[in-house]
Formats: sequence, structure tokens, C-alpha cells
Amino acid sequence: MPTELAALLATAASLGLIHTLLGPDHYVPFVAMSRAGAWSMPKTVLVTVLAGLGHVLSSVVLGLVGIALGTAVTRLEGIESIRGDIAAWLLFSFGLVYMAWGLRRAYRDRSHTHAHQHGGPEPHEHEHTHHQGHLHVHVGSRPNLTPWVLFVIFVFGPCEPLIPLLMYPAARHAPGAVVLVAATFGLVTIGTMLSVVLLGSYGLQHLPTTRYERFAHAAAGLSLALCGAAVLWLGL
Repeated sequence: MPTELAALLATAASLGLIHTLLGPDHYVPFVAMSRAGAWSMPKTVLVTVLAGLGHVLSSVVLGLVGIALGTAVTRLEGIESIRGDIAAWLLFSFGLVYMAWGLRRAYRDRSHTHAHQHGGPEPHEHEHTHHQGHLHVHVGSRPNLTPWVLFVIFVFGPCEPLIPLLMYPAARHAPGAVVLVAATFGLVTIGTMLSVVLLGSYGLQHLPTTRYERFAHAAAGLSLALCGAAVLWLGL
């Protein structure tokens, strides 16, 4: 392997790792939604990998179209910036809506008691939640759209460092190098996402959160909104 190509691949791998670790929006939403939705590990892996593929491939396609049309890097970076703003606003808005829904669900799930008189000398009380009382009506009545929402958000989300990396070998008329750079960046990005998500999910399973279980959805929505806000106003 030529030294120049090896250096380019090492750069692609390093940027994929750093780009992912420094962006909490790459993993926090999956950890939070996996916990709130009680996803199995296979489902968590599948949703994370599919979202990661959409995230990387959307930038690859844009970069390849730009290469074919001879579009300048600065113009492509401008498009990526717009896509990033759209993804951040979608994440922020979805997080707020999901948090509001989670708070409503938590309110319905609060435990309380009712007194009943069955003809005996003394009334008795029992504790229940409204959500549990109506569970038979709602379970299985609609599909869980959350994974698809995350997928769409990540398709809009750009991989900012990738396009300049693709343009450099393309300018030297090395299509094989373009493929290798894109594949290296993508594999490291998705691998890092998956590693952090699995570690985070495993860690949450061992925290004593049973007492606050009914707020899990609200907390997940807050996490998503904070990630969107961090991208919008902190540039993460």
C-alpha cells in the first residue's frame, strides 16, 4: 500500500473515531431510547447500525455526486451544514415532543389508591395506575415508530469530515482510494457508535433506576432534546 494512501486511511479512521466520540448525538439517543423502550440488545444493535449506515451513506452519496459534477468542496460543505441544521432541529423537536408524551405517561402511571365497599363492615383499598388499568386497549395497537424517526434524523445528519477526505483522492483520479477511504471512515464511525451504545446500555441495566422507571420516556425525550440543542447552539 502506498504511504500516501496509508496516511489517508489512518486519517479517515482517526476522524471517524473522533467525530463520533465528540458528538453525543451519535450514541445518546440510542442508549436513551433503548432503555425507555426496553429494546432487546439485538434490536438496539440493528437500529444503531441502520442509523449509522444512513448517516454515513448519505454523505458518501453527496460526495460522489459532487465529485461527478465537479462541485467545489466549499459548496458541498455548505450543503452538509444545512443538512446538519435540519437533523439537529428534528432531533431537538422530536425530543421535546417525546418528553411531553413521556411526562403525560408518567402522570398516568402514578400509583394511587381507591376505596371500595363490597357490602362488608369495612371498606378496602387497592393501589393501581391508570396506564396499567388500560393496558389491554393499547398494547399492540400501533407499531413503534421511534427507530424509524431516529433513522430519518440520522440520514439528514452529515459526516462533515468525510467529503474533503473523498475529494482528495478523487482529485488524483484514484477511484479505488475513494472507496477505501469511505469504507474505513464508515466502519470506524459505525463501530464506535455501536461500541458506545452497547456500553451505555449495559451500564444503565445495572443502575438502580426502578424507582424512577415511569419517567424513563420523559428522560429519554429530554436526552434527545439536549443532544439537538448541543448541536444547534454548542456546535457539537
